[in-house]
Amino acid sequence: MKSAIINVRIVDTKNNIDEIGGILINNDGLIEACGKKVTKDNIGDIEIYDCKNKLAIPGIIDGRVFASEPGFEYKENYRTLSQAAISGGVTSVVTMPNTNPVIDNVSTFDFIKRRARDKSLIKIYSLASLTKNIEGNEITEFGLLKLNGAVGFTDGIKCIQNNNVMDKIFNYGKNQNALVIQFPQDNELSKNGVINESLISTKLGLKGIPDYAEHLIIERDLRLLNQYHSKYHISLISSGKSLEIINEWKGKNLKFTTGVSINHLSLNENDIGEFKTFLKLSPPLRTEQDRLDLINGIKNGIIDIMVSDHKPEDEESKRLTFQKCATGASGIETFLPLALEQYHNGNLDLKTIIKCITENPAKIFGINAGSLEKGMPGDIAILDLEKPWVVKREKMQSKSKNTAIEGRKLQGKVEKTFLNGKLVFKI
Repeated sequence: MKSAIINVRIVDTKNNIDEIGGILINNDGLIEACGKKVTKDNIGDIEIYDCKNKLAIPGIIDGRVFASEPGFEYKENYRTLSQAAISGGVTSVVTMPNTNPVIDNVSTFDFIKRRARDKSLIKIYSLASLTKNIEGNEITEFGLLKLNGAVGFTDGIKCIQNNNVMDKIFNYGKNQNALVIQFPQDNELSKNGVINESLISTKLGLKGIPDYAEHLIIERDLRLLNQYHSKYHISLISSGKSLEIINEWKGKNLKFTTGVSINHLSLNENDIGEFKTFLKLSPPLRTEQDRLDLINGIKNGIIDIMVSDHKPEDEESKRLTFQKCATGASGIETFLPLALEQYHNGNLDLKTIIKCITENPAKIFGINAGSLEKGMPGDIAILDLEKPWVVKREKMQSKSKNTAIEGRKLQGKVEKTFLNGKLVFKI
């Protein structure tokens, strides 16, 4: 059904639009027109959504999400993931292959694709694993998996430790024009670690993970990348020193991209307090200086995208000792408000934030989304930039409620989400 969103501030970084106007959506759910020329007077007798004093942006693309299906449906499934996503303005997600079974072959990938299509409301873009059974030894069949729709390859929460295997991955990835995604954390240096290695880890009596566990992998991978010039993305960074290494290699005209979790822009190791297990993350939360450095990394364009790193865990897995509890936090529905916190604090401008969650991830993963130009799918988030609210676990849509920011006061909330031109969420 043809419809229009009017009287709204439109921000589309890809097309350099920031103006009051409207968005016209045709019968196929595609954007027909966008901008100040779309008004109530020239759109005819169609369904109208008057969003005065609100902001319209392209539907958010979350570049790192653990769907938990198949194998871990008790933590999350496509239905609950979809509800959580649209309540946060997220219309597209890039999902990790760390399922059961692991997505490391064409038959499993096809099964996942069909299941996502049948059960998910949002758009699911799946990654396949770099190595079979994410064991870091034998490379998966990039070519066939890419032909079947894999938008990239990663071992998700595991790092490729073996130098020879990583060398082969870059070589093979270049030949197949495949996106190689690395989780940069040395396995040996991080073994049994659960928190940033610092005075706080000593105080709490917990095994720490040093920041150089991250630096070593980034440095190694970028040296290998320099030999092959494959498509490469660093999934998550957590320390300021990593930015220095990345900036140095970008200065050598080496092309690659980098992501950061919204948790590492909003929290630091001090927030863990007395063993708050919902803040056990991977990579671990680091120092306040690291957090500030990461924000500056976005501001300076060294970091390309922000992600929620949505990793739902059931309560039983989190209500254990800090050493034994599961790693990860549920965050897809608070992703945008946490990002907007940096805008309200004056750390980042609005367009930079929007670019990092719409335009840039679309470009990195090759997704047909991230802009409001004519002919694009009508995936749109409408938000109130100023609306205050408090994060409460019982109101979360995700099946697992392991939020890292329980009770946090936020400013800015999604009021409507459109998917293919259809209103799928409103408050």
